[in-house]
Order: sequence, then structure tokens, then C-alpha cells
Amino acid sequence: MHQHLRRICLLLAVTSSFGASSAFAADAGHGADLAKRWCASCHVVANGQTQASADVPSFISVARRPDFSPERLAFFLLDPHPKMPNFPLSRTEAGDIAAYIASLR
Repeated sequence: MHQHLRRICLLLAVTSSFGASSAFAADAGHGADLAKRWCASCHVVANGQTQASADVPSFISVARRPDFSPERLAFFLLDPHPKMPNFPLSRTEAGDIAAYIASLR
């Protein structure tokens, strides 16, 4: 139950960061820098990247999913999950990476 409550709190924090403030603007450029530094060892994160793990989706394929949402992706990045390393991302960093991936649509 504690894990479920934690997920709800994270979702509320992320969605309020994205939707409640018109002053909030995710920085896709910063997200691209973070992705190249932290994500490129497993994912293809940019055009021209030649190496990544074969069994993980490219960022373009993530962006093109019919149910893609930058808010949901940022929440996913903040919540530890077993298939990916646990990077200590801030809400801003998760939002920036999600904005970068959204820019690839």
C-alpha cells in the first residue's frame, strides 16, 4: 500500500508541475543533453547514434507511441523500475527528458 501511495503522490507532483503553472516550461535542449549523457548507453536517443542495446526502444519509437504523454513519461522516469538504472532525476530533469522525447514526434 505504501508503494501505491508513493506513486499517487509522485503523479500528483509531476502533473501539478506540468499543468498548474503557465510559467513552467520544460527545456527539451537540456533534456537532450541529459539523454545523451545518461540514456544513450541503452537507447538510441538522437539521429546519427550508431550503438545502443537491441532490446530497448529508441526515443523516436517511444515518442511515436499512440498513448505517448510527456507527463506520464516524466512520472515513469521518476518512479524506480527494474529494467532501467535508477537515476536520481529531479522533477525538472524528468520533465526536460520527456520534453525532448516529445520533440521527436
